Amino acid sequence: MATIASRSPLQPGEPAPDFTLPAVDRDGTVSLADYRGRSPLLLAVFRGLWCAYCRRAIAQMGVTRQKLQALGVETLGIVATKPENARLYFRFRPTRVPLAADPELITHRAYGIPKPPVTPELMQALQSVRGNPTGELPEPLPLVEASKTLDRLHGFEPSETDRNDLQRQFPQLIGQFLIDRNGVVRWVNIECAKEGLPGLGKFPIDEELVAAARALTG
Repeated sequence: MATIASRSPLQPGEPAPDFTLPAVDRDGTVSLADYRGRSPLLLAVFRGLWCAYCRRAIAQMGVTRQKLQALGVETLGIVATKPENARLYFRFRPTRVPLAADPELITHRAYGIPKPPVTPELMQALQSVRGNPTGELPEPLPLVEASKTLDRLHGFEPSETDRNDLQRQFPQLIGQFLIDRNGVVRWVNIECAKEGLPGLGKFPIDEELVAAARALTG
């Protein structure tokens, strides 16, 4: 499999790197070329299913997708796990969002989504910075505890693949990219870029995504 070097995050005005990945919700593959010349695309790049925040955002994107389709914008999520692991999970928790699997995080690197170094300072901050990124908790909790609490609320039991994904991926960030029909990035949101660590696990609200789509299609 090709190795792609890390780069700085893509910026509006840059061409979006193409990709071809296994589809999760159907047989075959999905690529950026499938959308080029046909429609703009909101591309949401996630961690593996071990990430409680990502699982919640993927579920929410079913609602978001309908709002964006009304503006002529398609939606695609990329989840960083093996296709068979994703298919098993979504067989029991169906989603209305088309998904692709990227276990090697090829798109994360190609699109420049940061993976910060693991330092004692980072680990201490994860134990002390409090948050409630998905709004499901009665009060903010330290980020590590919040993630574990969400796993319990979701009834999520990680598979061996999920545990291996966590070990390989931590502390990979995620990102969203609005790409026009010509394959050019027009809007970018990178996790923690605005708020630092308190932004971990936060996904753009529908109003922000709809506004970005309207600016592109209007």
